[in-house]
Amino acid sequence: MERKEFRELTSSQDARRIISQIPLLPDIIELNLTQANGCVLASDIIAGVDVPGFDRASMDGYAVRAKDTYPAREDRPVKLELAGKVETGYLPEVIVGDSTAVEISTGAMMPVGADAVVMVEYTRQDGTNIDILRPVSINENIIHAGSDIMVGERVLEAGTRLTSREIGVLAAVGMEQIPAKNLIVGIISTGSELVELSAQLTIGTVYDINSYSLGAAVSECGGSVKHYGIVKDHRPDMEKILTRAVNECHLVLTSGSTSAGVGDVMYHIIAEQGELLLHGIDIKPGKPVIIGMINGTPVFGLPGYPTSALTIFNEFAAPLIRSTLGLFGSSLKVKAHLAVDFHSAGRRQLLPVGLVRGMAYPVDKGSGAITTLARADGFIEIEPQVEMLGAGEEVEVTMIGDVKAPDVLFIGSHCLGFEDLMWLLPFNVRLINTGSTGGLVAVRDGIADMAGVHLLDDAGKYNISFMKNFGMENAVLVKGYLREQGLIIRPDSSIRGFEDITVARFINRTPGSGTRVLTDMKLRELSTALGVGFEELCASIKGYDTQARTHSAVAAAVKLDRADVGIGIRSAAQFNGLNFIHLADEEYDFVVKKEFIKSSMGKVFLDVLQSKEFSNSLPDGIKTYMRTGEIVSSAHV
Repeated sequence: MERKEFRELTSSQDARRIISQIPLLPDIIELNLTQANGCVLASDIIAGVDVPGFDRASMDGYAVRAKDTYPAREDRPVKLELAGKVETGYLPEVIVGDSTAVEISTGAMMPVGADAVVMVEYTRQDGTNIDILRPVSINENIIHAGSDIMVGERVLEAGTRLTSREIGVLAAVGMEQIPAKNLIVGIISTGSELVELSAQLTIGTVYDINSYSLGAAVSECGGSVKHYGIVKDHRPDMEKILTRAVNECHLVLTSGSTSAGVGDVMYHIIAEQGELLLHGIDIKPGKPVIIGMINGTPVFGLPGYPTSALTIFNEFAAPLIRSTLGLFGSSLKVKAHLAVDFHSAGRRQLLPVGLVRGMAYPVDKGSGAITTLARADGFIEIEPQVEMLGAGEEVEVTMIGDVKAPDVLFIGSHCLGFEDLMWLLPFNVRLINTGSTGGLVAVRDGIADMAGVHLLDDAGKYNISFMKNFGMENAVLVKGYLREQGLIIRPDSSIRGFEDITVARFINRTPGSGTRVLTDMKLRELSTALGVGFEELCASIKGYDTQARTHSAVAAAVKLDRADVGIGIRSAAQFNGLNFIHLADEEYDFVVKKEFIKSSMGKVFLDVLQSKEFSNSLPDGIKTYMRTGEIVSSAHV
């Protein structure tokens, strides 16, 4: 099979126009109400009953004629004769006449003759009589028939997405069966490297992500999902499963085999079996996109990378599904301000962002990283002519799914200890790992509420001098806990000390992280001892420029034999069954905005930080100490 080049990419505007003209018609099915949650109504729902269906009491008390109570005062009660009782669910057998009252329960049908209910708190029983201690007006404490829903009223419109609230309304009007729109979307994952979640990973294989993420995305849009599993990179198998899917579904989504490589054949299959509408959209991520028609069924060929696949789905396929089901305007767009400068890709780009109190933070880790969208609340569409977006610039964010805005934004160095702390806090924390330096800048600039830092200065002290260096007048330093830092190695490793990293495959941490500062400090000491330049020594270490974002990533690289050694915390090594050689006890502290530490949430943070529950939850290699929770003001730094 020869390689096909992307000779002419379709613009995103033209792609949307092409998609909007695709004919797509859902089926109408009858569903039991117990199965209807998340479905889309196919027609208006007209009430056939009043809700409530009768006049009923809204309080426990006594049904009366309001006029009989007008003279009532606490010191001069009106005495009424008790004529009987009405229980909930029973037809009243008594009538309220002049100067009589009937005991009634909340929700019970009002007896004939009564036009008000006196709450039981304002009555006193006197034998067969009832003393009324305060007057009531006509209709007081009564819910009238049809006051909620009246017969003939349209209670829900066609195209309504059913949630628990709408299900309750349908039950209230007696709708046991409801007409629903049914749009079946088939999902096919292609790739010889893919395996099912139940399988054991071997070299060169990865778990199938797209079947699950795309299936969930389709369900969020109101569609019904039909999974066809994994198809290896074998054209006859692809053709067979695609033929089956287009005959069984209204819309088919494939992922993988969409690019221009020799093994990418999906566009050939679609072109030969049907009509190829486009191959390639001028957008990042997701350039290798295929859209075609086979036997009247639209087929979207999405990229294999999870973030690309899901982003393209949200931008192009999801609007088609929602509009077909009548869910117009489902993509919420909000205004925000970009938190940091961002240099664009030079073509139309969909940038995933996290949204915190009106600030949008880029969270893009590459199209191959599914965690990009797990951390994203939405995305910004950047025009191709835009070279850079500046910090503070207003942007429009297209939201993805249901978003719960965080109460607190934490930016800084990754730590398993803080993750334990976060679970104990009674509020929602958004965690963004940028390294210690990035955290300091975020707090200083008013972006983050707090940061985790473990920076070592030339005097061998942690964190305090950096408060002054970074101009942290708006923040305080809260002492955290101690962490053991050291070499992470496999159990069969011959590495015995720090100097051995010069002859091994090393994995480093990102610049600005506390661990990177410690590493470079130790390397400077070693370069002096060996009589070579620091830069020369670093250049000689295989993997010095290979960077991991977290301690866990360092341990994973060593465990998977991608590196022989890295520097990280003991708990990360132990969690992965690796050995650990102690280098230093470092102080992991928190830089916290003054306004936050003075708030009620700040007090809770300090209480939890100093609690036994938190101390006992920490993994090996991390421990609280006598300074944990101590506040160091920037004025005393």
